Amino acid sequence: DDGMLMAGTSVGAKPKSKLKEALCYESFVVVIFGLIFAMTYLFLNTTSIPVRDWTGPDFAAGPLYAITEENNSTFSASQLQNMGDEDSAILNANTVNPELSTMELSINPATFYAGLMAWLGWFLFACFGGIGMASLPLDLILAFVNRPHHMDAVEFAEAQRSLRDRVNELVNVGELLKIEQEENAQKYEKMGWRERRKAMAEEKKTWIKFKQAVYLMEEDAEDFANCTANYRNYNPLIPIFSLIGGILALIISLCWVLQIILYMLPTPPVTPFLNEYFRWFETWFNLFGVLSVAIFSFYLLICAVKGCFKFGLRFLFFQVHPMKLNKTYMSSFLFNIGLVLLCALPVVQFSASAFQDYARYTTVNQTFNVQLYYLKFFGWFWRSKVFEYALLVILLLTCIYLGCKPKDRSGGKDSISLRDKLRARVSG
Repeated sequence: DDGMLMAGTSVGAKPKSKLKEALCYESFVVVIFGLIFAMTYLFLNTTSIPVRDWTGPDFAAGPLYAITEENNSTFSASQLQNMGDEDSAILNANTVNPELSTMELSINPATFYAGLMAWLGWFLFACFGGIGMASLPLDLILAFVNRPHHMDAVEFAEAQRSLRDRVNELVNVGELLKIEQEENAQKYEKMGWRERRKAMAEEKKTWIKFKQAVYLMEEDAEDFANCTANYRNYNPLIPIFSLIGGILALIISLCWVLQIILYMLPTPPVTPFLNEYFRWFETWFNLFGVLSVAIFSFYLLICAVKGCFKFGLRFLFFQVHPMKLNKTYMSSFLFNIGLVLLCALPVVQFSASAFQDYARYTTVNQTFNVQLYYLKFFGWFWRSKVFEYALLVILLLTCIYLGCKPKDRSGGKDSISLRDKLRARVSG
């Protein structure tokens, strides 16, 4: 049972009580977020767009032209005469205000909620996206470096003994967790709210650490099987594709870093960089430019999912939700789908800002780079490039961290320390 493995709460649960609890949580979330959306829109729905005033002469001072009538009596631009010297004189008579003024507008609820969700999602995307942009290429390349190799008798015996010892340790940890859970169920009734909350947080952290150890052991067991029993059936193209994918991911990550540094952060931009690459396709085949934008944008979503998994696996702040073919739990699907939905709008806004020259006449540019860019309160974060700087800093820190600790493997040390810790708690 996935729920029992991750939280240990499925044993003895009553369906009606769980349904009632779920409905209560759902109603609470709907009411709270409904109030947040309503209050923020009521007070923060104004956007102050900068404009420049141009003052021209009166229309009466302009030249007069006759329109050639056509048979269908429908007006078209071809009926207008070409501009002449008198038109140029009128244009040169225009005066420009050197200082910008602002035009305040109220945006519609749909656009505002898109901006609000983009702002909320940016906190996740800046963190997990930065981690994923560094870890995804590294893990793909390491999958090739650590590809299965044939093992001799001595290596086989040592690996088999190590796996057997880890499995036995994890079985002991699981039994101790079950005993502790049964004991805590009785203790929670006598505890105060603060003590019970602290004890439940400690128990949840232990379950997360246990699941991490189980996942790493399963990964090592799969690698061991590929080196022994499944060695002849293992597809040798998988590591090669991982290496190719890792190199391509590394190139895309580097391109994104350069795009942020050269185009997004400086004012004015140093170079359009990727915008020139996309616009080059307009000279011969527009579809390739659209596909390139889709690849770069979809890559960011993949990095967000990868970064979330890597962060949870390394720091144990929340339980990991791996996505593996034919081995993915429904809860992991829901978790990762929710993460993708939360990061979708930040990715769209990030891409619209990064490819602003290429998308200069699009609706998404007018929405994110004009209306939401100057939105009250939220616009300050985007104009100050807060999230872009955060993304770069987290990316840099992740590169340094993974350079020191590139592998997730923990061997059996974590399971042994977890077992000893549980034994001390149970006996105490």
